[in-house]
Amino acid sequence: MRTYRELFRTPEFTPFFAAVSVQTAAQTATGLALGTLVYARTGSPLLSALAMFGPSLAQVAGALTLLSAADRLPPRAALTALALLSAGAAGVQAAPGLPLWAAFAVLLVVGVVSSPGGGVRYGLLNEIVPREGFLLGRSVLNMTGGAMQICGFAVGGLLVAVFSARGTLLAGAALYTVAAAVTRFGLTARPPRATGRPSVRETRRTNALLWSSVPRRYVFLALWVPNGLVVGCESLYVAYAPGYAGILFAGGALGMLAGDTLVGRFVTARWRARLGAPLRLLLAAPYLLFALRPGLPLALAVVVVASVGFAASLLLQERLMALTPDALSGQALGLSSSGMLAMQGVGAALAGGIAQLTSPATGMAAVAGLSVAVTLALAPGLALAPGLAPVSPRPATDNAPGSTRNAPASRRNAPGSPRNARGATRPARRP
Repeated sequence: MRTYRELFRTPEFTPFFAAVSVQTAAQTATGLALGTLVYARTGSPLLSALAMFGPSLAQVAGALTLLSAADRLPPRAALTALALLSAGAAGVQAAPGLPLWAAFAVLLVVGVVSSPGGGVRYGLLNEIVPREGFLLGRSVLNMTGGAMQICGFAVGGLLVAVFSARGTLLAGAALYTVAAAVTRFGLTARPPRATGRPSVRETRRTNALLWSSVPRRYVFLALWVPNGLVVGCESLYVAYAPGYAGILFAGGALGMLAGDTLVGRFVTARWRARLGAPLRLLLAAPYLLFALRPGLPLALAVVVVASVGFAASLLLQERLMALTPDALSGQALGLSSSGMLAMQGVGAALAGGIAQLTSPATGMAAVAGLSVAVTLALAPGLALAPGLAPVSPRPATDNAPGSTRNAPASRRNAPGSPRNARGATRPARRP
C-alpha cells in the first residue's frame, strides 16, 4: 500500500481518520485556551506550561496501572468513552470561578484515565489497515494532526481573542462530542485483541516483557525522551510570545505536516533507515538559536524547520511494530504513546522551571540542548538494534500468554483475529 487512494479505500479508515482529526482539533483548542487562561490568572510560565502539557505527566501513573486495557477493551466503546470524558472535562474547566487546583485536578484525572487511549487507537489502526499500510496510515494521521493543529491553534487563538478562553473550552467540548459520535456510529464493534481482564498486574507484566527486549528498549527511549524535551520548548511559546503563541504553534504544526508527508509518502524503505538519526537531531538542534532571543520571523522559521524532525517518530514506530508480536501491539503502542506524553509533561515542567528562574528563551535553548545530547547518546544502541528488514526471528521472550505466534493454525486464523480482519489473512509481521 503506497498511495493515499488505496488507504482511504480501506474499509473504516475514513471514519477513523475523521474521528482522530476532530479530536486533535479539540485537544489543540482546549489546550491553548487553558494555557492562556492560567497564564492570565497567574503570570507564571511554569503553570501555563503545565496547564497545556501537565496532563501528560499523569500518563506515567496510567501506563503503570491501566495500560493492559489497550488490548483488553473493545476499541470502539473505549474510544467513544474517552472522547466523552474529555468533553466533560473541558466543560468543567470552562466553569467560571473554578479554583486553579480544581482545574489541575481535572487534568490529572483525565490524563490517568486516557493513558490507554493511544494504544487502543493505534492498535485499532493496526487492525483496520494491512501491515504494509501501517506507516502510510500513521503518517496520514500525523499529517492530519498537523493540519488540525494549524486550524485548532488558529481558530482557537481567534476564539480566545474574540470571545474568551472559557468560550473556547466549550467549543472544544463540542468537538470532543462530535468525535465520540463519529467513533460510535462510523466504526464496527470489534472484540478486544487479547483475552483476560485488564489489571495492574497484567499491565506491569506485559510492560516488563516489552521492556526486556534491548532493541525495543532503545526504540522506546528514542520515542520518549528527545521528543518530550522538544515539547518542553513548545510549552514556552505562550510565555515567549504571549500575543503570537498561536502563530508559533501553527508553524510547528506546518513543519510536522511537511515532515510526515515526505517520510510517509515519498521516502523509500532504504532511505528511511538512513534518515532516522538526522531527523532526530533536526527535531531539537534549531531550538538552540533561541538562546539569541530571535524575533518573531526567525523564531517562526526555527520552529517550522525543527518540527520537520517529528517525522522521526514515524520511523521509530514502524520499527517498534516490526519488533513486537501482534497480540502485544496495542500495549506496545500504548506504552510508546504514554511514555511520550509523560516525557512531554516532564519536558514542559523542566522548561517551565528553567524559564521561571531565567527566561523563556533560556529555557527553550536549555531543553533543546538536552534533547540533542540524549539523541547522540542513544544513537549507538539504535544503530546496533535490528532494523526493519526480515533478518531474524522474534525473540523468545515475546511468547507471552495470549500471543498468537505459536498458537495452532485454527486459532491464528480464527475469524475476528487481527490477521483475518476484513476477511483477508494478513502477512506475518516482519521481525
